[in-house]
Amino acid sequence: MKNSRHSMPQVNAGSMADIAFLLLIFFLVTAMIPKDKGINRKLPTPCPYGEICDTQINKRNMLEVHVNSNNELFVENEIVKIENLKALAIEFLDNNGDKSCNYCNGKNLNASSDNPKEAVISLKNDSQTSYDFYIQIQDELTKAYYELRSNYATTKFKKSVNALTKAELLEVREAYPFILSEAELK
Repeated sequence: MKNSRHSMPQVNAGSMADIAFLLLIFFLVTAMIPKDKGINRKLPTPCPYGEICDTQINKRNMLEVHVNSNNELFVENEIVKIENLKALAIEFLDNNGDKSCNYCNGKNLNASSDNPKEAVISLKNDSQTSYDFYIQIQDELTKAYYELRSNYATTKFKKSVNALTKAELLEVREAYPFILSEAELK
C-alpha cells in the first residue's frame, strides 16, 4: 500500500504556453503604440551618377545658422537668442535685394538675399547639440516660412492658408520655397 502523505500533487503545465501566447497576442492587439514623431521634410532627389550637382550660391543669398555644443545659436557669426531667429529669417527671406519680387515686403538691403527663390538658410550644428534645441531651431525656421506664406496667401488670395486650393497652395510654396541646407559648407 502506498503512502499518500509523501506524494506531491502535480500541476498540469501543458496549457501554460498557450495561455502566455494568448496574453501576448491580446497585449499586441490592444496596446496603443505611440506614433514616432519627427520633422516633416522632403529630401532632395539624389544626384545622378556622373553629374556634378554642386550649385554655386551667392554669399548674400545664404543665411548661415550655426549651433555649437553648448546650444548657443549663431546667425552670421553673431550670438542670437532663439526667440529672435524667426524674425531674422523673415527679414532675410523677404528682403527683395534685387527688386525682382513684387510681393516681398523687405528692406531691399544689399547685404541680404536677392529674393525668396534664391534665399538659402544653411543650418550647421555640432554633434553634441541637444536634440531639443535642434528641434526648436527647426520649428522657428518653419514658423518663419509659414508666416511669409500665410501673409502671401492673405494678400494675394484673400484666404487663409487652410482655405487654399491645391493650385493656390502650390503658388504660395513657389513664392516662398522652403530651402534649408544642412550640408557641409565649402
